[in-house]
Amino acid sequence: MLEMILLVVLLVLVVFVFMVVKQPDEFAISRSRTIAAPVSAVFPHVNELQKWQAWSPWATIDPAAVHNFQGPESGVGAVMGWSGNNKVGVGKTTIVEYRADDYLQFKLEFQKPFKATNKAEFSFEAEGDSTTVTWTMTGKNTLVGKVMSVLMNCEKMVGKQFAQGLANLEAVAVSNA
Repeated sequence: MLEMILLVVLLVLVVFVFMVVKQPDEFAISRSRTIAAPVSAVFPHVNELQKWQAWSPWATIDPAAVHNFQGPESGVGAVMGWSGNNKVGVGKTTIVEYRADDYLQFKLEFQKPFKATNKAEFSFEAEGDSTTVTWTMTGKNTLVGKVMSVLMNCEKMVGKQFAQGLANLEAVAVSNA
């Protein structure tokens, strides 16, 4: 009987390891939303990092998180660091590419709960009096990331946070337009 239990445990472990190994080496998560406001009313809320607290989905997850800002207020070189609970973690984001009213690229550096460096991008496409904003995060899928992908649907979880953030961004941009 003990041999049968050990065999089943070993089989489950082998299947789990196989599933982890088969996960992709890179990931991409992206969500878009059309906001009923011109690009000029939307773009500053992403470009000026101090404005993120008004729309970021993580602001409500840990309202007590501590933020610090370095460099310029907006554009290339603007940095926002954060330190929060275990759901928000510790890290910083830096604007590394800027095209006015069109595109922003960020370097995301996570320290806790796990170390990772990813790229985030926001693109802004004017459509009359509206703006379609696309938020994308890409990165390498480390061993920890691959294990997490087997245990939970990270694309769905982070995608839901991106969708909420874009809805919050719409509310802020429309009320300030």
